[in-house]
Amino acid sequence: MSDLVARTGRHQQRYENGCRLVAGCIPFRYRDSNDRDSVEVLMISSASGPGLLFPKGGWENDETVEEAAVREAIEEAGVRGELMDLLGYYEFKSKSHKDEFCPEGLCRAAMFGLLVKEELKSWPEQRTRMRSWLTISVAVESCRHSWMREALEDGFCKWHAAKMKTAS
Repeated sequence: MSDLVARTGRHQQRYENGCRLVAGCIPFRYRDSNDRDSVEVLMISSASGPGLLFPKGGWENDETVEEAAVREAIEEAGVRGELMDLLGYYEFKSKSHKDEFCPEGLCRAAMFGLLVKEELKSWPEQRTRMRSWLTISVAVESCRHSWMREALEDGFCKWHAAKMKTAS
């Protein structure tokens, strides 16, 4: 059992123009430290159905968007690492997160890259989430939501390619 506890509730949730603000990340690693083309991304099972997700959740009033992204990676995926650049903002509609501040369920997710340095043996949502390391091509096919596929292909892959180009 994890000593860490996941945050719950909506009392500190951030909203902007009727839109719930969300923070998340695409955790990644290199299978071979000498081969930067061997990138894998970490996806987690959904607690509410088929398909895989990247860790993400509500950005709260007492934290920065970066802190929220790091917290979600720990809570949902049980990983820590180096938070990298902002990959972009992605809008989507949530069927399960409609409330008085966001009656349409509109969400805006800030997604970051996260270079994983540590996989925790126990984490807050380990009973409801399974972790899977996947190649980019398998991850693209496994995304539960189209906006996450877009974040992976148009956000992460383009960012990573540019990062590798400047590194060489």
